[in-house]
Amino acid sequence: MVGFVARSAAVLCACLALALLPARAEAASRYAAYVIDARTGEVLHEENANARLYPASLTKLMTLYLTFRSLERGELTLDSRLSVSSYAASQSPTKLGLTTGSRIRVEDAILGLVTQSANDASVVLAETIGGNEARFTRMMTQQAQALGMSRTNFTSTNGLPDPDNVSTAHDMAVLARALINDYPQYYPYFATKNFRYRGRNFPNHNRLMQSYPGMDGMKTGYIRAAGYNLVASAVRGRTRLIGVIFGGTSPIARNAGMAALLDEAFESHEGTGAYVAEAPAAGGGGGGGPAGPPRPAGPR
Repeated sequence: MVGFVARSAAVLCACLALALLPARAEAASRYAAYVIDARTGEVLHEENANARLYPASLTKLMTLYLTFRSLERGELTLDSRLSVSSYAASQSPTKLGLTTGSRIRVEDAILGLVTQSANDASVVLAETIGGNEARFTRMMTQQAQALGMSRTNFTSTNGLPDPDNVSTAHDMAVLARALINDYPQYYPYFATKNFRYRGRNFPNHNRLMQSYPGMDGMKTGYIRAAGYNLVASAVRGRTRLIGVIFGGTSPIARNAGMAALLDEAFESHEGTGAYVAEAPAAGGGGGGGPAGPPRPAGPR
């Protein structure tokens, strides 16, 4: 009897292990990691970095890049009030809960993307800058190619499920570096830990902002097909790093993995000087702008 029970237990364990194999294989196939020196672009860690995967809400980093470009060109100001279409209002959560026919300031839309990853605010920006979402996504892909993101294709402004909306860990690091280099006056927005809008408080989804020394941006992302993604930037002394993880199995595992990668890179790599765009620790933002990061200089 004892032998029968032991054999049955062994068979059960074997069956469970076999059942878990597809899930483990899927998790491994969508995992990627990449760490670079933000100043020089030197690669400090890479794993599966050129695999085309689903960026999920990391997509919004390009939405923000084009928004900052429009601000710099004077096409928008931070105080511009943008109309909310029915299509924008109908977006799936997460969102700010914008209503059809209402208006939102550009600065509030930016903060909604940075903290809440607001899909409705993302579409409002896209429709304003591009005329419609389809045209804006073409602009996103064109800009990606111009930056050297050769394996990226955008068909969404916000990263909601779409099999053609793909990027790589390498390409997302390129985009993060471009945001820091090209628009340092706007980078402090990424340090916003809390955003208060119309009486509601929206905490930043990147919990490492609260716990990892030196982290001051950038963006989380999740859809079921992608797993838990993160682009992060942190500065210590003379070194600023950019880290990217695709396909984390949970927020906790992703965050722990990012912290370990950055720790290893900081310990083994000495940067070349204090980096521009260091962002202060951010407090709660209000409806009139972030209370923590300084209000960026630029077109108003």
